[in-house]
Amino acid sequence: MRETLYSLIAANKRKTFLFIVITSLFLGVLGYALVQVLDWGIGGYIFFALFIVFYNIFLYYNSDKIALKATGSVPADPEEFRMLHNVVEEVSIAAGTPKPKVYITPSPAPNAFATGRNPQNASMAVTTGLLEIMNRQELQGVVAHEISHIRNYDMLLMTVVAAIGGLIILLRDFFLRSMLWGGRRRDRRSGGNAGLILLVVGLVLAVIAPIFVALIRAAISRQREYLADASGAYITRYPHGLAQALVKLRDAGQKMKRASDANAHLFIANPFGKDRRDVASMFATHPPIDKRIERLNKLVV
Repeated sequence: MRETLYSLIAANKRKTFLFIVITSLFLGVLGYALVQVLDWGIGGYIFFALFIVFYNIFLYYNSDKIALKATGSVPADPEEFRMLHNVVEEVSIAAGTPKPKVYITPSPAPNAFATGRNPQNASMAVTTGLLEIMNRQELQGVVAHEISHIRNYDMLLMTVVAAIGGLIILLRDFFLRSMLWGGRRRDRRSGGNAGLILLVVGLVLAVIAPIFVALIRAAISRQREYLADASGAYITRYPHGLAQALVKLRDAGQKMKRASDANAHLFIANPFGKDRRDVASMFATHPPIDKRIERLNKLVV
């Protein structure tokens, strides 16, 4: 059966819900292991259950703020960045979505991303480096790509992945630090059993956590980027504008200093400035730019 844009949006919402449920279960298992090791009793289970519930609520309403703060993005002054605001407004009107809040990311590496929980509470950020190298038509293509993510609810799932991925890494570090600094004291109290369990859990997490985060990013289909490219091209009615922008992004190659493995998938192009042509890696966060350019150049609107 042929998929429509609306069915793809609905599928994104289901994936977001499923991802939060699965990750909550994963965090629950970690909480159970920690309570057992530290012997916190029933109070520990209640604490972790409440923590997971409130963390998900906090994440839902603050995921955009987390992403913006992590990248050092600041509100774009309407006077200083008048053309950017004009482009965002005209593309939003063409897409039939509310104008997102506009931010500037102070980085010479050209890139952009969108974030937020829905089109009514969305933000979009572009780097200073992107504004320096893009003409108006290319900027329209980039903005239309990000507006498409907003309209298709891609950015909610991508932002949640970034924040929860960071939490998993923090839990791994907590286990490892507990093992290093508290292991001897627990060994004396419990005959070494608790320390041994914590050692095993910590080492397992040290291996699994980065892989788990990478697989989460990989689970966000590369088709999301292809769909945003196509949707953006239909909004502007000029696919070559985005294609030309992607050529410049491919050739730029600078690395964003505040990018991390947890938020790399948010950006329109790989923020690490390498492997943008790589098609072999199963953990790649983006489709190869050359393939995206090829598809756009063949697109008829």
